[in-house]
Order: sequence, then C-alpha cells, then structure tokens
Amino acid sequence: MSRPRFKLSPEDFVVDEIPLYEPEGEGPHTFVRIEKRNRTTEQVVAELARVFEVSKRDIGYAGRKDRVALTRQWFSIPDLEPERARAADLSDARVLEAMRHRNKLRVGHLRGNRFAICVRDLSPQNLVEANKAIERIAAEGLPNRFGAQRFGREGDNAERGRDLLLGKLRVRDRREARFLVSALQAKVFNCVLAERPLPLAEFEIGDVATKHASGGLFHVEDVAQENLRARAFEISPTGPIFGKKAKAPHGVPAARERSTLERFGVAAVESLSLPRGLPLAGTRRALRVRAEAFRHRVEACAMHLEFTLPSGSYASVLLEEVFGPLFEGAEENCG
Repeated sequence: MSRPRFKLSPEDFVVDEIPLYEPEGEGPHTFVRIEKRNRTTEQVVAELARVFEVSKRDIGYAGRKDRVALTRQWFSIPDLEPERARAADLSDARVLEAMRHRNKLRVGHLRGNRFAICVRDLSPQNLVEANKAIERIAAEGLPNRFGAQRFGREGDNAERGRDLLLGKLRVRDRREARFLVSALQAKVFNCVLAERPLPLAEFEIGDVATKHASGGLFHVEDVAQENLRARAFEISPTGPIFGKKAKAPHGVPAARERSTLERFGVAAVESLSLPRGLPLAGTRRALRVRAEAFRHRVEACAMHLEFTLPSGSYASVLLEEVFGPLFEGAEENCG
C-alpha cells in the first residue's frame, strides 16, 4: 500500500512564523518579512548578503523553514534602509514588510508557527485512522519529539555530535559544532520519550514537570494531584536536553534517563570534550505540546489541516502521528 503524500507542491505546505516581538520602528537593524517558495532559509540569507553587501553572519533569523514549502519569516539586516529592503528583487521570494529594530534577530526569537498543510492520496482507511489520531492529539497532546529533518539529510548529525563530544571528530566552525551537538541532545531526548512507559498525561514520583504557563520546573511528589493538572494541560512531564545545568529527575525516572545517557556516552558531561564556546548548559523539554487552533477538512482523497505549534515543535511529527511515517527511515532508532 502506498503512503499518503504531502509536499507535492510548495503550496501544500504553508508556514507563517509568529514573531516573539514586533519591530519597534527604530534602531540599527531592519527586520524584513520575506515570503519564500522552494528555497531554504540559508539560500535566502546568502542572497540577502549578496544583494545588500553584508556578511551572512550579520543577517539574523529566528528559525529555519522548510525548502519545499511556501513560508513567511523574518530576517534582520544591519545598516539597511527599510525602503531599499522593500524594493529588493529576490529569486522565488518577495519582501512583505520592512521595519527598523534595535537588535539583531536571534535563533529562537519566535513564539511559534502557523501551518496550513494538504496531505493527498488518502485511502478510506487512512481517513478513519487519521480522524482517530486527531481526536487523541486534541485530548492528550502531541508527542514533542524532534523531527527527522533535525538529524540531517543523511541522518547522521547526532552520531557526528557524539563523536565530537568524545574527541573522535574535530569541527572548526563553531556554528556547525553547536548544531551537531544539539542534534545529539535531540536524539537522546527522542529516545527518552520513545522509551517512556507511561502515557504523556501521566506522572510517576520523581518526574520533572513543567508548567506550561511559566516554564517553571518542579519534581513530582503527589502523582494523583499532578495527573489532574496534566489532564487540564496545565503541566506536562519533561525529558532531558542533557548538559551541566539540566535539572535531573529522581528515583525510577532518574535511573531510566541515566541508562539512556550512558548508552549514548554522555552521562558524565564534565568528562566530555566540549568545543570552544559551547558551554552545554542543558535544559528540560516538555514531552508533549498542544496543537492550537487545530482544524481539518476532507476533500476527495485529501485532508487539509491548519494548526499552530510553539517554537521548537515540528509539523512533521504531527503528520506522522496522524498519518503514520511519511519519511523513509523516520522510525526512531535508539540503539
């Protein structure tokens, strides 16, 4: 049986970035909102650098967006008049807005992303199973694993990140080093999530929970009480983004996490070979997220989905949860 298909055209995958803040109208940087089609974020950065004669390193953006898609996102460019930005003639991209701001746009400076996606070639059974999955996600939340694209075209970014931390690989470019190590952190998180024996809305004693409203973390002591809050989506269990300052769980959850960290060779962070400029502080990440404003409709053999996800969560994961694996080799390998 053939798999459901998506991204048959860029217009089947539309992404609108939700900024963390709006540009203030004054300052040394110009924030430029760009709509791109069939281009990577890095390709747009390279063209902006050439057109406006600035270094690629000086151009900021909040997050990478898919290539085979129609996406709208913000970039920041120093020492650029907004009028000149608005008049730019770009390849398979156009400037929608341009306004001054006082600081450079940094990775992570976004609230989330709005998606409008069409998945095609669905069988009647696909549609039945998809509707059941959508109901489950609405009630329990979406597993917050990192998408397959996080690990590179060859799927080996996490392995290269481990070799880097174990002193088996040298990478001169600091940005690349950070990217590879963060891929390894993502892989460890995904495996902790995949191996968790409880539903994502349930706790066990010693879990580290996060408060969705504030991001605060605490250890779970009263399972019955916290499960009530989890069902109301006030709080969720978390997994590790390993590092020196990451809050560790207690008891059984701690033993389970440590086993995964040991399997990847990163249980003792202080013994790792950290690249210069990479402090590896670590943090916790919620094991589930809520897809906001989630709507869907069916036309013929296609389903149109609209939803909003917070920064750092993946639309591809939602699609996999609804329709099954859409990528070859997308199944998690935690060996």
